[in-house]
Amino acid sequence: MEKRAQCKMRGDSTWPLQLCVSGGFDTHSYPDLCFLSVLAVVVCADPSSNHMEAQQGSPDTSSEECTVLEALPGKGSGLLCSQHKGKVPALYCLPCESAVCEDCILEQHVDHPTDSLTKVVDQQRTALQERLDAAKNRLPQIRGAAQVLRDIQQQLSSQKNSIEEDIHSSFSELHKTLDTRKSVLLMELEVTYGLKQKVLQTQLDTLLKEEAAINSNCSVTGEALDGASEAAVLQTHKDFGERLSELASQGLPLQPEENDQLELMMEVEGLRKSIHNLGAIITTNAVASQTEACGEGLEQSVVGQPTSVIITTRDKAGGLCKTGNAVISAEIFTPDGSITDGEILDHKNGTYEFLYTLHKEGDFSLALRLYDQHIKGSPFRLKATSSPDDSPPTTSGANAASTGSSEGGARRRSAKSPGSRSRQKGVRRGGSLFSTPKKKVNPIEDDLIFRIGTKGRNKGEFTNLQGVAASSDSILIADSNNQCVQIFSNQGEFLSRFGVRGRSPGQLQRPTGVAVHPNGDIIIADYDNKWVSIFTSDGKYKAKLGSGRLMGPKGVSVDQNGHVIVVDNKACMVFIFQPSGKLVTKFGSRGNGDRQFAGPHFAAVNNNNEIIVTDFHNHSVKVFSAEGEFLLKFGSNGEGNGQFNAPTGVAVDVNGNIIVADWGNSRIQVFDGSGSFLSYINTAADPLYGPQGLALTSDGHVVVADSGNHCFKVYRYLQ
Repeated sequence: MEKRAQCKMRGDSTWPLQLCVSGGFDTHSYPDLCFLSVLAVVVCADPSSNHMEAQQGSPDTSSEECTVLEALPGKGSGLLCSQHKGKVPALYCLPCESAVCEDCILEQHVDHPTDSLTKVVDQQRTALQERLDAAKNRLPQIRGAAQVLRDIQQQLSSQKNSIEEDIHSSFSELHKTLDTRKSVLLMELEVTYGLKQKVLQTQLDTLLKEEAAINSNCSVTGEALDGASEAAVLQTHKDFGERLSELASQGLPLQPEENDQLELMMEVEGLRKSIHNLGAIITTNAVASQTEACGEGLEQSVVGQPTSVIITTRDKAGGLCKTGNAVISAEIFTPDGSITDGEILDHKNGTYEFLYTLHKEGDFSLALRLYDQHIKGSPFRLKATSSPDDSPPTTSGANAASTGSSEGGARRRSAKSPGSRSRQKGVRRGGSLFSTPKKKVNPIEDDLIFRIGTKGRNKGEFTNLQGVAASSDSILIADSNNQCVQIFSNQGEFLSRFGVRGRSPGQLQRPTGVAVHPNGDIIIADYDNKWVSIFTSDGKYKAKLGSGRLMGPKGVSVDQNGHVIVVDNKACMVFIFQPSGKLVTKFGSRGNGDRQFAGPHFAAVNNNNEIIVTDFHNHSVKVFSAEGEFLLKFGSNGEGNGQFNAPTGVAVDVNGNIIVADWGNSRIQVFDGSGSFLSYINTAADPLYGPQGLALTSDGHVVVADSGNHCFKVYRYLQ
């Protein structure tokens, strides 16, 4: 069997080599030579024989040639000089970029600067590791960008499906003569959708291809580094070092090159006169990463005087978008997290004007978003002063520093404080004056789907409702002062209720927490009875647990092992029981340390079986392992993003994001699994007042006990 390889020499010439192994090359006999597939050198199994022949004559022995090295049989990390039998290279020729022995530097490498082979190998190993790490660091960016594209594609498809329904609904009421126009509109929708999908898919394919390339090269390089072979490190550095650098530094389309806007404009008035031009698919090619804003209003404003900002939308190539109807939102945040008034005007030529008036002095933050993603430079820092003379000089560098925040994230709800209703003026969506109306519960666009309840003692009425739970098809409410649990469908229809006031087993005395066990049992934290009661799914009493141990159970949850998690508000502890009542473990004490609580309220369990507890008076959320070991905490006292004023209800979605009811601030905040703030749930249309328990329904909505308003509310939630 004959194998050939090319050994790179100084200059552009190469030395064709040949390996002749009698009877074939047995990799099992010489496992340390398996790295030949990586190295561009050829090793003969018999160092004493001379099987190397040049295809075009013997190579000369001038200083221009590259020394050919052999691996020591049985020693994967050793090298032998092929020019001087039995010599082990200890030096590295810098011009020739090869390992050499002492005889080599007296002959063909005479006068060449050299360095210690070990030192060079260590340097190249370090360089390879740095390049490997740099290449791997691109993977989260690629995956994040790919997820953004997938989210846009999903929303684009959803928009397409919604528009299709609108088209069919509108045209069903028209004469048969509209069929031709209907077909034209559907075709236009398909073409527009297809073009957008093509751009997004092309970008996604590019990212996935680069991800695969990085994984492949990193894998090969990693194997060479893990093998600890000096020869492998040297050759891998030659073969893959530059490629890893290219992969780590090359520009990638990480920003979305399309958006998910697809809207239908449908005019009904004057239909018979304009039948042949009825309908249009509304969209733009604007992307946030290229869209810009200008004007003094980006940096300064005079209190009480209208101020404007001009927004110019651009496509992925930076070209000006010449049509309107883009979805732009603008929010001005005060230092305490509230939002001021504003209005967006669409000039229908690709530019938009944001008008706002500030009513007090101070430093503010202006967030401008296109399709829920920050435009260039957003958020901007601006200062409001009492008179123009007090305004600071324009400092473009101040807002230039915030450009790093303009990277778009996955589609999500804007981080909006629930305290202001008028901020909705800052959002404008294109649409038809004559489109088919859709039934809405709220006149203001927010996330509320419906609310159920008023103050009272009848079915569907509440007095100080507390805990919330969700089963496969229903919502359960712990109606504390009415001493019962009420059950509703996911659509808000009253189904049943159970509970009798009293202090005997099976009776309730201030139920505050409720949970549903995987077997269907309903678990209730009975605060004043100081135990946890277990009922069947139809409300029949089964058992109680924790009697004699608990002082004031507030919240209950169930972990993946079927254990019952009880948050004891008075004892400032968390208890874990088996359904039989046997105590598994407990943790916590009163205080402000990591493993301490001050009036804890509710708990939730994530996919890792970790326990998430709201620490009411410590204004924080704490995460523990299933055994009670402290893992992390987040939050502090305040009104800003990620701050709390006594957190209460808590839930976890399928992605591990943590949803928290902020009692004192009357809002709902969303965090990722590490406790980083993500967004608010928009509650502006019908503000909360002291929210308590919180849960996720089986159809993915958030249900919260709005205790101060004596009702529960269900909100949309994009997971």
